Amino acid sequence: MDRLANTVRPYAWGSTTAIPELLGYEPTGEPQAELWMGAHPSAPSRIDRGTGPQPLSDVIAADPEGELGAESVRAFGPRLPFLFKVLAAGAPLSLQVHPDLTQAKEGFAGEESRAIPVDAPHRNYKDANHKPELLCALTPFEGLCGFRRADEAAELLAALDIDGLKPYADLLHAHPENDALREMLTAVLTADREAIAETVTQAVAAAERLGAQNGPYAAAYTACAAAAHHYPGDPGFIAALLLNHVRLQPGEALYLGAGVPHAYLGGLGVELMANSDNVLRCGFTPKHVDVPELLRIVRFDPGDPGVLRPEEESDGEELYATPIDEFRLSRYVLAPGAPPRPLSPSSVQILLCTAGSITLHGEDGTELALDRGQSAYIRAGEQVEIAGEGMLFRATVAV
Repeated sequence: MDRLANTVRPYAWGSTTAIPELLGYEPTGEPQAELWMGAHPSAPSRIDRGTGPQPLSDVIAADPEGELGAESVRAFGPRLPFLFKVLAAGAPLSLQVHPDLTQAKEGFAGEESRAIPVDAPHRNYKDANHKPELLCALTPFEGLCGFRRADEAAELLAALDIDGLKPYADLLHAHPENDALREMLTAVLTADREAIAETVTQAVAAAERLGAQNGPYAAAYTACAAAAHHYPGDPGFIAALLLNHVRLQPGEALYLGAGVPHAYLGGLGVELMANSDNVLRCGFTPKHVDVPELLRIVRFDPGDPGVLRPEEESDGEELYATPIDEFRLSRYVLAPGAPPRPLSPSSVQILLCTAGSITLHGEDGTELALDRGQSAYIRAGEQVEIAGEGMLFRATVAV
């Protein structure tokens, strides 16, 4: 078992205080958005096995089966198939979707064949992998996830009573539901930005008024209007009203599959995803929006966003069940005096302590103490027991 040294990504939307508080250092005043734990090539964690710090990606590349386990290598190749993060949203992230595996492979190959530089601002696909993800709240967490029913979305738009929105609301009544949502989003994203900006400004003001009146959609109006102030005139505000507004309490989670539009608005959480950086944006962003490609990826399936709560397994493990094999997220809540609990040794693991202090006990007698914000890497096959008092999240592979 190895203690991880991890990179903090300073994206502009990050909280200035949440990650410093978790890790126990003074805030710098700069945004601290994500703490990355894993072997992603752009910011791999580092471990030290006595010869100095090494990127975890290099350690795995030197002995994939020994580090990951033969089953993981057979299923996903010689790399860690997941990326584990702490995400601290102090401002809204962009409205976005992620491709499925086939779409990612096709999109990546197409952009490679056109020789688009991987760091080009108009590039959509950084790699050939999909990016399903799971977000579990550590604090109250607010977001948007998946489409509302079309008639409900039309009701939200109509209540704003803005002339410029009425054609969009009419679209939501004119067709079968999935087609209505597609036509509505297409119309918003292809509208002239200057022409629609005044409508957006009026709609944001109306949403703020309705949000203060405690009606059935007050929380959604308030959240979307607050996000819109970061991106004045952005038509993403109208798109945001098509989505379910979600408030997670600590311990609750959201699973986001391919094609599901979403945005994180505020809060601290742990995030586990397939090892990819593919994002297609559709609003609340100054970055490139590729409308045709976005519309190819989005799944226009309305419904409940499906808040997940952990299900207790054996030995006190609480599992967040998802339909994906690249990753598996669970947690342990250890009470004072509880006996040590063994962790299954079959797959590679990353462990993150988010509260209290947890000690890892190896079968060879070694110990590794994790305080709040600290994490460890456990290679496949290692026998480890956990003890102490606090909360521990466990990221591993489902195969």
